[in-house]
Amino acid sequence: MIWEKAQELYQMEQAKTMGEDFKSITAERKELREGGYFYQAKLIVLRNLWREKKGLPTIEEEEDEPGFFRI
Repeated sequence: MIWEKAQELYQMEQAKTMGEDFKSITAERKELREGGYFYQAKLIVLRNLWREKKGLPTIEEEEDEPGFFRI
């Protein structure tokens, strides 16, 4: 779950920085750890699990709600 989220974060950043040249590259676990993607993904996944346990919407679900505004 965490590794998948880390890979997603990595690919999102690669797509953003490479633009038209992006070719859905997957990173090795070492790269994900060194780049900080694993740590960031761990925080997101654990926060979402905690919110789910408390009956709150995940961050992604909250952002999808109409009227949500992020500063």
